[in-house]
Amino acid sequence: MPRRRRQARGAVGDAVSDIPAAFDSLQVRLGHRFAQVGLLGRALTHKSFGADNNERLEFLGDAVLSAAISGLLFEHFGQSGEGDLTRVRAHLVREEMLHRLALDLGLPALLRLSEGEARSGGARRPSILADAVEALIAAVYLDGGFASAQALVERLFTPLVASTAAEAWTRDPKTELQEWLQARRQPVPGYRIESTRGRQHEQMFTVVCSIPSRSLEVRGEGRSRRAAEQEAARAALATLKPDETERP
Repeated sequence: MPRRRRQARGAVGDAVSDIPAAFDSLQVRLGHRFAQVGLLGRALTHKSFGADNNERLEFLGDAVLSAAISGLLFEHFGQSGEGDLTRVRAHLVREEMLHRLALDLGLPALLRLSEGEARSGGARRPSILADAVEALIAAVYLDGGFASAQALVERLFTPLVASTAAEAWTRDPKTELQEWLQARRQPVPGYRIESTRGRQHEQMFTVVCSIPSRSLEVRGEGRSRRAAEQEAARAALATLKPDETERP
């Protein structure tokens, strides 16, 4: 008697063959009904689960998201210059924002991960969830074309554009520090990870910002490397600006 083939399962125990039922509510939230449902399953499959994962979709989704967001901002902020638009785009597509969208969409319950990755809290890890959002955008693009992907991006990001644009007009600390040094004809700073601590899905990073031309090293902490770099840059600015003001 032939043995029955064991079905692969995801972090929440959903069989691959049950994807249409398990993801039906997600398709409603996305505002897109997939003709190729396999694309949706792949978009939510982490590399730890198997070969048919979302890494390539994430790569494509990053580019599609950038183009779609650029169009949205071009229309929404008709009088803004390239520099301002670039800063707002970077603000909107950063990991923190994509992670927030993933939580709103309920992705932690739908991701397919290996048992080990699931046990370590991978379904809540910001980087994994942010990657899944980009992969979803790519899946919609492949399934319905750029117009469908653009509609999804507008659906997800228009509220964020309205609520976060004012904050995004300001330069982030890393950009401000780099421009501050360049205006004084000094080399850009360097960043390195000094340490990490905590469980894998709750890590705290410590990053050192080095500015040799000023004989300065400062540290910053954050839940991701990027966040820690921003905090280190903020600390560097807090040291450099008053120091320059006090010089005769």
